[in-house]
Amino acid sequence: MSGRASAHRERPLAKLALAALLFACAGAWAADAAYRVAIIGNSPPMSYVDEQGRLTGFNVAVAHALCETMGTPCELRPVPLDRVVDTVAAGDADFAVVSLLATPERRAKVLFSKPYYRSLSVWLGRPAATPGKAGSRVAVVRGSAQARHAEAQGWSLRPVASHAELPPLLVAGGADAALVPMPTAVRLMAEPSLQALELRPTIVADAALAGDVCISIDPGQPQLKARIDAAIDAIKRDGRFDRINTQFLPFRLQ
Repeated sequence: MSGRASAHRERPLAKLALAALLFACAGAWAADAAYRVAIIGNSPPMSYVDEQGRLTGFNVAVAHALCETMGTPCELRPVPLDRVVDTVAAGDADFAVVSLLATPERRAKVLFSKPYYRSLSVWLGRPAATPGKAGSRVAVVRGSAQARHAEAQGWSLRPVASHAELPPLLVAGGADAALVPMPTAVRLMAEPSLQALELRPTIVADAALAGDVCISIDPGQPQLKARIDAAIDAIKRDGRFDRINTQFLPFRLQ
């Protein structure tokens, strides 16, 4: 076989090898391009693991809708609430869909998107445990705005790692009340194990516990804020946000 014929046959093989290499690289680039999204794993109805072992909930669905709109897949990463801001600030997550109030302390560490809804906080307590009553033991989730507020008030705290730990704590008598966001309060009031406690909700009128809920963003990616803001507008405009709201919550978020 002549050298010319051999070279002619090798060219297609070389092209196939190059194409395979490029395809493999493209796959690697696509995987790298996935947004790393921090989510709380045990905060029903906002994010939780269902009976099939799947991560689901309002914020999980919102995260997927935002990533779909931006044309980039989501890689969801469950993070404890008290680690969310530091995780995003360190660049270990691109953004977090965790229902964070945009407080000044948090704004000093991360970027925030435009609001995707507004939140209130609720004191959910036994009949004799009114907000701020001396001696009341108050359950809060570590790292939450509610925990910081309760600590500043000098209340007797019973901190937990996640919202899913609140029902057993209340049932066991380890706390007289819980200070939680409105969606969590609604979920707790419907919890069968808590019905006998006759928990009473009281909205806490304090500016530190109400306001804009935003998506926290890696401060090293300022361009990502504009993309997320546009995606929030898009899922509200086309009705996806409302459908997610109806799927997971019995009331309309504003």
